[in-house]
Amino acid sequence: MAPNARSSRPLWPDDGPAGPSEAAPRWVVYVDLDAYYVACELRDRPDLVGLPVIVGPPPAAGPSRGVVLSASYEARAFGVHSALPVRTAAALCPSAVWIPPDFPKYERVSREVRALLARHAPEVVPFSIDEAALVVDAPSAEAAREVAARVQRELRESLGLPASFGVATTRLVAKIATDKAKPGGIVVVPPDDVARFVAPLPVRAVPGVGPKTEERLVALGYRTVGDFAGKRPADVVRSLGELGRELIRLADGTPEEGPTVASGPRSRSTDRTFTADVASWPELEATIRALAADLATSLEQEEIRYGSVGVAFRWADFARSQRVRALAAAQEGAAALAERAVHLGRELWDAERAGRARSVRTVSVRVERLRDRRQRQVLLDDFSSGGRPGLNTRSGSDERSRDR
Repeated sequence: MAPNARSSRPLWPDDGPAGPSEAAPRWVVYVDLDAYYVACELRDRPDLVGLPVIVGPPPAAGPSRGVVLSASYEARAFGVHSALPVRTAAALCPSAVWIPPDFPKYERVSREVRALLARHAPEVVPFSIDEAALVVDAPSAEAAREVAARVQRELRESLGLPASFGVATTRLVAKIATDKAKPGGIVVVPPDDVARFVAPLPVRAVPGVGPKTEERLVALGYRTVGDFAGKRPADVVRSLGELGRELIRLADGTPEEGPTVASGPRSRSTDRTFTADVASWPELEATIRALAADLATSLEQEEIRYGSVGVAFRWADFARSQRVRALAAAQEGAAALAERAVHLGRELWDAERAGRARSVRTVSVRVERLRDRRQRQVLLDDFSSGGRPGLNTRSGSDERSRDR
């Protein structure tokens, strides 16, 4: 989701307290569309509201290596979640209604959401097809909450989409607050309340802390974010590196975020940390395609092309490997990005399986050498299956890596 026009000032300023000349502090209103893919389908099939609904390749279609893309909260009550193999999901919830994914629909609805968000804030920062942040000037936490409430209400009334909101003066805290607001709530964290808000949270609640990192932190005696409060950075950094410093700042209520380059983003990336380490190429390929789809959607909405593609794996032992390829010319489009990313991921995978055969903890897809798009490229994919220019199509093998 992207703004209609990018502002020239940083989106995440790191200039300290607002000066006396500023009329109001800046707030981050983080938007996360709840069970996005399912919500898109329920708009068209309201008769399914309240039932366990799963978006993904139906198990009845035959043997499948597919995974769940999104599950309604009714289905989640049975233990179904995104990235779960469809056979397992079918066994856990035999009464579920399965709906094959419709990616063109999800992208079309995402553009509708982008347009709605742009009416409420001059700056909208996209993160994925179902997550974005509005940057607003508001004189108080309550005023910022009112912005979130208006957007939430309009999303529901105009587009039929439920959403959760986190509101804070930094993106990190707003994101954490959004996770606490799910499903369908609003959580506001004023600057003075940050330390109190994060103190009881498990370390896993911090974005970027996956299961393996959580195990390591717990082994060192850090179970909650509050356990880092008041610690000496030198002591923590020795065992945890810069992650330790960031956790101390968060626990002390002063999370640090660098500014966004005013001239525009230099790179974009998205990643997924698996619940359990993955030793299967089909599952990795599905996740890479899902991440590439998210990234391509974000770039499309911001009218940005990319000049290089990279894929990185963080292995079970925390070692990191990556492959990056520069392109002869700037490109755009989900299909092209997915194919390049899958090719790079396969190179990494084959090289590893010829050696130590480690499993993968985290996979990341990245694009660099970004530039504004002056005129949209017409892609062959735009005309496949009778499609129209401007609407990319995807094969049914594309699978998502988190609940949509």
